[in-house]
Amino acid sequence: MTIRKLLLLAFSVAATAVCAQRSQVWCPDNGDGTFTNPVLYADYSDPDVCVVGDDYYLTASSFNCIPGLPILHSKDLVNWRIIGHALKEQHPKELFDRPQHGNGVWAPSIRFHDGMFYIYWGDTDQGVFMVKTDNPAGEWDEPVCVIPGKGMIDTCPLWDDDGRCYLVNGWANSRAGFNSVLTVRELSPDGTHPIGQPAIVFDGGQENHTTEGPKFYKHNGYYWIMCPAGGVEMGWQLAMRASSPYGPYEWKKVMWQGKTDINGPHQGGWVHTPFGEDWFLHFNDKGPYGRVVYLQPVDWSSGWPIMGKEGEPVVTHKKPKSNNSAIVNPQEDDEFNYRLPGLQWQWHANYDQTYGMAAPGGVYRMYTHCLSEEFVSLWEAPNLLLQKPSAPAFTATTKVRFASKEDGQYGGVIMMGMDYSALVVLRQGDSFLLQRHSCKDADKGKTETQTTIATLQPTERDQGEYAPAIYVDIFFRMAVDKGNCCFEYSLDGKKFLPAGDPFAMRKGKWIGSKFGFLAESRQLKKSRGWLDIDWIHITK
Repeated sequence: MTIRKLLLLAFSVAATAVCAQRSQVWCPDNGDGTFTNPVLYADYSDPDVCVVGDDYYLTASSFNCIPGLPILHSKDLVNWRIIGHALKEQHPKELFDRPQHGNGVWAPSIRFHDGMFYIYWGDTDQGVFMVKTDNPAGEWDEPVCVIPGKGMIDTCPLWDDDGRCYLVNGWANSRAGFNSVLTVRELSPDGTHPIGQPAIVFDGGQENHTTEGPKFYKHNGYYWIMCPAGGVEMGWQLAMRASSPYGPYEWKKVMWQGKTDINGPHQGGWVHTPFGEDWFLHFNDKGPYGRVVYLQPVDWSSGWPIMGKEGEPVVTHKKPKSNNSAIVNPQEDDEFNYRLPGLQWQWHANYDQTYGMAAPGGVYRMYTHCLSEEFVSLWEAPNLLLQKPSAPAFTATTKVRFASKEDGQYGGVIMMGMDYSALVVLRQGDSFLLQRHSCKDADKGKTETQTTIATLQPTERDQGEYAPAIYVDIFFRMAVDKGNCCFEYSLDGKKFLPAGDPFAMRKGKWIGSKFGFLAESRQLKKSRGWLDIDWIHITK
């Protein structure tokens, strides 16, 4: 990487940090030289990390959500900030223009090699893909299909000392018909295509069933594969080593739940810091909150990477050494004053410009999307603008204006998962109905139900004759605690009223619950309505 590119990278990361804020609801940095896990109380499933200089970069599974492959930056492995995404849309476009829950980007790995950043991942139905860049906070190249085919997941490259490139991956039983095995094959030196056939290097069998999520390293003269086994909820971490990338590998269990309440410490990535320390980032499944990220010290004194405290995960620990002690957290609030929404937002399918765009006055405008005539539930809606919950308890308050030009148009806020509930305003005649739209087992094709809470009069009406709209200004609030979400509304931003019963949050397909905005219509006769989002604030 040239000095100019390094300066551009440093500038882009620094520019992102200018607007950095400390979260009001979850901050792992205790401010006294220690941290409390999880370091990311948000759904960054299957995290992986690499280090360049004293900068750390993390990516995670994004499945069907777009933009995909989030890129987070840290100076100390505890304080993280979103700096971009590596994937603008997924292909084939005609498939991923519709929600493909649980499909898409599975378990990526991020590596730095010869001046370039690489991310590899498996799409269980399409094959192994790769993107690269010389600036992780900037633009990434278009994806390259490295190996077409079904069933390959959890891919990770290793460039050896002689420049040869190897790829390890797991297998999805749902596509391949087998799992618990890891395979290694050689790729071209540029990592773009295979030049060798896959060979099984480990079969977990019954003892280490559900072996998956391998990460490939070279350390102290050995080839290392670190991976989880035993399943997401009750599994453990393995490390295996060999003198050849193809094995034979000897293995050892290096982290397990033990006497802690951190069940199934699962897939993640190891990093050796420029300060000579070793750390491991992994996820832990928190149900409706998704797969949150923990940081564990690693002890190599036995010749094996024993994680946590003698193999058991730690909750509180001394922070990694670093040159920067600034406390920052991933983005949560958004004033919508810029051309694009904040980096925390994702759509449920490939973005279409008619879903939403910045508008004058410091708002983000979401246009009502015409749902199919066979509408069953919002499980099939591509235009949901959502972010991840970032703490076990928080309150999200937003100010919006909804404009409707036809009956049946509605907009509002939603807590989305395999079960979901939304609080919306829907036009009926010359007024608005405040409604809860809910669905249990949306993933199984169950039908949405609607409950009317109140009738609201318009705040304003168009006086012209051409497609006149009526408007309502309203504040929505979602208060989350212990997996439950309570909805409230206000017409003045001061007095909030309850809006229906509490909703029991439920995770999505391989992701946690997500919350945000929707703007929909059951039919499109002439003109779309819209939801102008002024701001959203995340507080205790």
